[in-house]
Amino acid sequence: MDGKKKIEWAMKWMPVLDMIRKDFISSKPFKGMNISMALHLEAKTAVLAYTLKQGGARVSIAGCNPLSTDDEVAKSLKEDYGLNVYAKRGLTKEEYYESLSNTIDVEPDIIIDDGGDLTGLVHNDKSVYKNIKGGNEETTTGVVRLKNMEKAGALKFPMFDVNDALMKHLFDNRYGTGQSTIDGILTATNLVIAGKNVVVGGYGWCGRGIANKMRGLGANVTVTEIDPFKSIEAHMDGFRVKQMKDAISDADFVITATGVKDIVTPELLRYAKDGIILANSGHFNNEVAVDDIEKVFGKGKEVRKNVTQYNVGKKKAYVLSDGRLVNLASGQGHPAEIMDLSFSIQALTARFIADNPPKNPGVYPVPHEIDLDVANSYLHSYGIKIDKLTKEQMRYINSWQEGT
Repeated sequence: MDGKKKIEWAMKWMPVLDMIRKDFISSKPFKGMNISMALHLEAKTAVLAYTLKQGGARVSIAGCNPLSTDDEVAKSLKEDYGLNVYAKRGLTKEEYYESLSNTIDVEPDIIIDDGGDLTGLVHNDKSVYKNIKGGNEETTTGVVRLKNMEKAGALKFPMFDVNDALMKHLFDNRYGTGQSTIDGILTATNLVIAGKNVVVGGYGWCGRGIANKMRGLGANVTVTEIDPFKSIEAHMDGFRVKQMKDAISDADFVITATGVKDIVTPELLRYAKDGIILANSGHFNNEVAVDDIEKVFGKGKEVRKNVTQYNVGKKKAYVLSDGRLVNLASGQGHPAEIMDLSFSIQALTARFIADNPPKNPGVYPVPHEIDLDVANSYLHSYGIKIDKLTKEQMRYINSWQEGT
């Protein structure tokens, strides 16, 4: 299927962003502005980028991961939709950062990032960052990096934490990651999930989604965690909770979703059973420590598309997608209806920056009004009606005198 058809298909299932795009066409909130983006460049991302262009922006976009670009979509976005595109699948590290650099040659007014690499690059050049009104960060890993920059006094302009908007993380991180991770694993392996022992590293919103979707397919799920509160939550949600060195011993699959490096190391693989399959749904390719695994056990060999075999003594271990995001490198990314919500938050927050940029550098929450707007627009687009409080109910919940 060519890229334009993929983009058009995604558009059909993104009704909230469609409403926003129609408003942008008439209001042109980004007229005369440059927007530089680093996101996983596939069909849904293309819809967001095109929406911003329809709002009057000159859009330059690169991928935020060397293996997550859909080349057909990237080509169509450039040729059919007229955006500046600097992305292809399979970039070297040097090519990856060159692509990011190309997006900021225009000296952007607004940036939209996923993971923090673009933001970090911008901060290396004062001639670029001094003109930036603000930006958005899409994912957990990037927000952690932003907050570390803020603590260190290194952040030079306002950035909005899109990840923690309710209409982003409650649905994208949980339902999106849960479904798309399974999509990537099944596409790569063509193996059954039912009856298998699945270990999920991390019980944040992404880990919750993966664990629940895997259980729904009949897997026996164990969670590993460092947070005592999340560990108790996973336990009370009905999952086994163990340390990784114990959990990995009978695991058929291990899926990492932590945002932290070295979740599966060569040392831990010595405890693993023969034939273990390792996948990552965290942002960077260091949760499964592929580089260290190769140093200890030697270079792996591809035995199936996106499946690399390593010999761990007499046992075999299989790593999916070179340890990169399995849901994008082996799958199709999150469903369109899920990304409709996340990218609607992105679009409206970008408009907020264009209209009302904060004066001081820092990490800012997405305004609640934007969250509420996207939620109500979603309900409206699907014909869902909900109740409202009556005046008497409002009076009751705002009173401290009535208890019965």
